[in-house]
Amino acid sequence: MFTYSFLQHYWWFIISLLGGILAFLLFVQGGQSMIFSLSKTEDERRLLVNVLGRKWEFTFTTLVTFGGAFFASFPLFYSTSFGGAYWVWMAILFCFVIQAVSYEFQSKPGNLLGKNTYRSFLFINGLLGTILIGAAIATFFTGSDFSVNKANIASEIGSPVISQWGNEWHGLEALLNLRNWFLGLAVFFLSRTLASLFFINRLNNENLEKSSRKALIINAIPFVVFFLAFVIWTLLAKGFAVDPATGEVSLVQYKYFFNLIELPVVLVLFLLGVVAVLGGIIWTILKPEFKKGIWLAGPGTIITVCSLLLIAGYNNTAYYPSATDLQSSLTIFNSSSSEFTLKAMTIVSILIPFVLAYIFYGWRSMEKKRTDIADINSDDHAY
Repeated sequence: MFTYSFLQHYWWFIISLLGGILAFLLFVQGGQSMIFSLSKTEDERRLLVNVLGRKWEFTFTTLVTFGGAFFASFPLFYSTSFGGAYWVWMAILFCFVIQAVSYEFQSKPGNLLGKNTYRSFLFINGLLGTILIGAAIATFFTGSDFSVNKANIASEIGSPVISQWGNEWHGLEALLNLRNWFLGLAVFFLSRTLASLFFINRLNNENLEKSSRKALIINAIPFVVFFLAFVIWTLLAKGFAVDPATGEVSLVQYKYFFNLIELPVVLVLFLLGVVAVLGGIIWTILKPEFKKGIWLAGPGTIITVCSLLLIAGYNNTAYYPSATDLQSSLTIFNSSSSEFTLKAMTIVSILIPFVLAYIFYGWRSMEKKRTDIADINSDDHAY
């Protein structure tokens, strides 16, 4: 029914889509990084914490699903990256653990640390979590320091190790690459931009709305600058091309630019996504009465990020390149699960659209009106 190649391409699309959804949901982290800067009173801080608190589990669940889908569909990536670049992934995990702890314990009786301590943890999650995720994803285009030798699995000596990391930094060396910083900072400022749009849409508080509109301009400008810097640099740089006949990996100038041109559907989606993000931002800035910018910029973010990840893996491209040993680079062909496994997963994935529709319906049903401090005070489950 489905060819092995189709299944591999299908599951890279699912991974890319989950990555786009995660990028959108990081507005929760962006909002957490602005709790103190936007608010002037305790009531305003409680209002910000609680509107974000109703959404933090969506981001956490999507991150876990993203990692789980990667593990199931492309296990060699999982073992190479999570087993080698573990300091980066452990740092990201730590940021999300302290987020969960902060929401659950900041309002508990007997809280010795105080609410502001836990809110500081939320700020750390919003700052480091977004930058580290952006830098980690940037390595899909810039490369990492690892080598892969599948022949080791047949070794009779000790425990066979297929993938090896080339340095003791185990992923943190990604922060030494300027292009990785560009995407990390772009994700950080994007999350704050989306958070500003979310607050404008959700909050029934005049002071916070004014603060959010100012924050929108302040964060949208650096987001656009860092995003354009990363995209232009990437499109003009050498990319990791794969010979479909031999599987040999080589560096090709303008590879990702060629991918966009040779994949016209992806190019159109990328441009539509960018226009939607910019449209949501600009329209909100120019029209004070417009409050639905998040519903333009949000889907635009999903489409844009999904498109970028597609050109990282489609069109005979190594999606997780090795900067030190080109032939160790991972592609959707040499790192995927078996055909049987992908077929079984594909059957289950038919349920995904229904799950997404249910989430959307539940989201809209719970928030039919904008939230004010009175709603928080009357909520027995408020943070």
